[in-house]
Amino acid sequence: MACNYEEDVPHVLAVDDNLIDRKLVEKLLKSSSCRVTTAENGMRALEYLGLKETHQQNNGSKVNMIITDYCMPGMTGYELLQKIKESSVLKEVPVIIMSSENIPTRVNECLEMGAHKFMLKPLKLSDVKKLRHQLTNVEVEKR
Repeated sequence: MACNYEEDVPHVLAVDDNLIDRKLVEKLLKSSSCRVTTAENGMRALEYLGLKETHQQNNGSKVNMIITDYCMPGMTGYELLQKIKESSVLKEVPVIIMSSENIPTRVNECLEMGAHKFMLKPLKLSDVKKLRHQLTNVEVEKR
């Protein structure tokens, strides 16, 4: 039997290669009443989202927001953002890029590619609560 509570709770995919940063984001999101799935890199995120060549279907788990680190080995957060925005199924999902470096050209290229926000690490609970509030308002407007 499906739990209505889970349907009303935003589901966020958090992507970061650094375990400590990933756990921090997960903890902040959970304390803001979000359901969280984590991935340690862009390729794992693509697999989860069903965007990797070997996985043609989305696994059925709706994601309401994606928060990703910018600088990761193998695939940057910017490259992950590109793949998501190219997807007809996921292009409307808000993507937040995080970075410990405030480089204006990097910020601008991510926003121009369609990132919802570019945030500096470490994220604070107040940052996540604002995101949660915005996400809730977007979901209500869609209904």
